[in-house]
Amino acid sequence: MTPVRVGVLGCARIARSAILEPARQSADIVVSAIGSRDAARAAAFAEAHGVARSHGSYEALIDDPEIEVVYNPLPNSLHAEWSIKALRAGKAVLCEKPLASNAAEAQSIVDAARESGAPLIEAFHYRYHPVADFIVRTVRSGILGRLTRMRAAMKVSAGLVAPGDIRFQADLAGGSAMALGAYGVNIMRLVAGGEPEVIEAAADEVSPGVDGAMTARLRFEDGLVGELECALSAPAFEAAFSLEGEAGRLEVANPFLPQLGHRAVLEAGGESRTERFDKTATYVFQARHVVEVVRHGAAVRTPGEDGVANMAVIDALYRAAGLRPRGSHSQ
Repeated sequence: MTPVRVGVLGCARIARSAILEPARQSADIVVSAIGSRDAARAAAFAEAHGVARSHGSYEALIDDPEIEVVYNPLPNSLHAEWSIKALRAGKAVLCEKPLASNAAEAQSIVDAARESGAPLIEAFHYRYHPVADFIVRTVRSGILGRLTRMRAAMKVSAGLVAPGDIRFQADLAGGSAMALGAYGVNIMRLVAGGEPEVIEAAADEVSPGVDGAMTARLRFEDGLVGELECALSAPAFEAAFSLEGEAGRLEVANPFLPQLGHRAVLEAGGESRTERFDKTATYVFQARHVVEVVRHGAAVRTPGEDGVANMAVIDALYRAAGLRPRGSHSQ
């Protein structure tokens, strides 16, 4: 099988773990080119990572006839513009999460994908890992009974994200709910199998309109309540998900980056058991899925439509916290 050929927009650090390293571990996918608005930077990044070609503009990368998939790790504010251009050029798109600055922008990407017929994949890499599969199987099995409460937390330690990082910049659609809360919203929606109402939200502003941290309470059907916590500068790192039902409890340490260490503890039926799974990186599983979609026509497991729904919740979080949703379409 001919390897799936990927082009990367920009020289973001996330590209290394998200696509460059997974490609080195598989004969079925290869990063063929890097595109940057700085030609010298693109060339240096390509050379450093063993990529054959580089382009001095995003347009040139998208127009490269050898590229089948465009990976978009640009700032959130640029997701819509460049994903749409890639889709209209007939390229499949793997777009970093969150899909766009807001739900309206996300919908515009989905519309472009429908018009072009090219696959659109939101890069919620954790969804492809066995830990996420275990969480879903456990919930669907009914062993926990009627679900009553869940909590999702994603926090990074103070100093890990530099003050000038794009995640702290309003004009680039930054904020903790965008960078980290998106994970919690996504996993709670996945588990609940539906969309929530935002009951309340509170943000810690680190600059005008930019949330360095956020907490929120969400309400799903049948009385299930979700508690969300995210922070870009917390006292300590935390990545966790817990779920309570009338017949049991599930607690998962680090479901979002399980390759860094994880543990799932299931308590039900008077018994407790601990599960651990494959430590292969979530991004490797994601890359395998990209191959299945592009080469074999598999259904996308994290489609753009799901990204629109996720962004709608994030927009509602900002409004509930008294902040404007990100991007030019904010109301």
